[in-house]
Amino acid sequence: MSDDKNLNDMLDDAKEKASEFAKEAKESASEFAEGAKETFVSNDNKKILAGVLGILFGGLGIHKFILGYNKEGGILLGATLVGILLTCVGVGILFVWIPGVVGFIEGIIYLTKSDAEFYNTYQVGKKPWF
Repeated sequence: MSDDKNLNDMLDDAKEKASEFAKEAKESASEFAEGAKETFVSNDNKKILAGVLGILFGGLGIHKFILGYNKEGGILLGATLVGILLTCVGVGILFVWIPGVVGFIEGIIYLTKSDAEFYNTYQVGKKPWF
């Protein structure tokens, strides 16, 4: 009988510990989810997305469209398209090359700024170029 009582006490302790562990795991998971939302889903700071797109597709102005600079993105895209059309003349290669370099430089600048500095400069301050 004493063995049954000890076994029941051990089972009760194990259930209580499992319940505490589950509660702590749920709290940790919710904290992680909140942190992930702030980091990855945040619409406030688009630094990494704009920086990578600027480096990879700078001539197309996609990084400008992401930040809401539609006029500046259109300028980069237009210059690239005009350059593509004029490549048969020979001068067009400059029109393709220059917007690509501008986008590449801007992408690097975006990624080297701190999050707060990027947010204040390009999203709050609306500085369109460099």
